[in-house]
Amino acid sequence: MTSHVDPRFGATLRQLREQSGLSLRALGQLTHRGKSHLHELETGSKAPTVDTAQHLDQVLNAGGALARLVTAPVDHEAEADDLLQRVAASDVSAETLARIEQGVDDLASLYPTTAPVDLLPMVRRHLAYVTRLLDGRVTLTQQRRLVVAGGWLAVLRATVHIDLQQPGAAAAHLAAASGLAGHAEHPEILGWCLETRAWEVLTLGDYQTAVRLAQQAQQVAPVGSSAHIQATAQEARAWARMGDVRETRRALERVERLTANLPVPERAEHHYRYDPAKAEAYTATTLAWAGDPGAEQVARQVLANLDPLGDGGSRPRRSASARLDLGLALATTGRPDEASAFAVEAVTSGRVVPSNWWRAREVLRRVEQSGAPEAADLRDVFEQFRPVGK
Repeated sequence: MTSHVDPRFGATLRQLREQSGLSLRALGQLTHRGKSHLHELETGSKAPTVDTAQHLDQVLNAGGALARLVTAPVDHEAEADDLLQRVAASDVSAETLARIEQGVDDLASLYPTTAPVDLLPMVRRHLAYVTRLLDGRVTLTQQRRLVVAGGWLAVLRATVHIDLQQPGAAAAHLAAASGLAGHAEHPEILGWCLETRAWEVLTLGDYQTAVRLAQQAQQVAPVGSSAHIQATAQEARAWARMGDVRETRRALERVERLTANLPVPERAEHHYRYDPAKAEAYTATTLAWAGDPGAEQVARQVLANLDPLGDGGSRPRRSASARLDLGLALATTGRPDEASAFAVEAVTSGRVVPSNWWRAREVLRRVEQSGAPEAADLRDVFEQFRPVGK
């Protein structure tokens, strides 16, 4: 989402950072953003989003000074309409292709913070643009760029359908994404298709199939790519659900090796660019599912990093998941009262998507099995916020 940025933003950000005694690298670690990205914000070569300005305000305790310099965000749908109007009937300009690819990145970056029901129509509209352009006269190079953009949008759309518990639609768009990936000879998109399907079947309880699909994704995706890393983490989760501690730890060790020297991406919120900060979050989830006593310490650290102020942080959906991980770890180690408190925070945040609701149910089940009096309150909250059909 593009915004109007006051030219004083960069100088203000640099002044606030220096007053806090932070280097660019240190601020990047606190905000989960790349050093180069922050440098570009300070020099004015890149414009911040409203969310970025607000998050920097929180980290730097700036009292809204940065957010006030970023205003008037452009509505995605209005921008999309403008894009359609500028498409020539018989040709696709380089500018149009670049704007479509930028739109793909924008939507993938909105995924962690935007409700699936709100994101879906935006993805559908962008897919419609690509389809319309492919119907026109394009060169082979233009066609491949459009097909790749369509592949990313199709796998993102399938992911949103999974979040909304719409398996038929998800399957159709994963198939489309796989076909587009094959046509464009793009192994990373194909790897993401397999990884996405692995996550879906894992949420449905088919853990053996999840392992198989995650392993297939690792074989297809380029080694060290975001898809390859994510599929390795997904395999660890599936082994944890089956109670195979040895295979779980082996997969987690591979994730650790793959991410050891991985830099924070420029857009860490991008769903298809692996943020090494995710590795610790995935470890917390996996250890919690495996019943490992080390899960609590890891989950607490993840939550502290994601949500230092207790307001959801810049990645509220990941913060909600971290609270469920911590709740499960606490319930497993015999502290149902604390487990219930963290689960209530996660559920009432409104950030637990339907496809993740089973994780809230699992914490509830453990708390109820303990016989703790807090179970009744957690059950009430669970029923109040439970999605239809869950």
